Amino acid sequence: MERALGRSQPLTSLMQRLRLSQLYMQILQPYLPPGIQSLVQPGPVDDEGWTLLVANAAVSAKLRQLLPRLQEALEKKGHKVNAIRLKVQTRR
Repeated sequence: MERALGRSQPLTSLMQRLRLSQLYMQILQPYLPPGIQSLVQPGPVDDEGWTLLVANAAVSAKLRQLLPRLQEALEKKGHKVNAIRLKVQTRR
């Protein structure tokens, strides 16, 4: 599977972005309040920044307060992220 993915440039790029998103999330875990850690999931990374997927508006509001600190944590680890966006997941 890895070999097949490695032959396709779009899939290779997608896998790299997925790994980067997971790495960012690992870096930020210690900075997230314990009560909301399970309510935040890593989302897509693109040229404009990184998206965090959150369970509800209350979690989004709390994370908005923490965004400067979260961005600083990524920068300290050598990862320049232009913006961290928050997206509330809708239930279907």
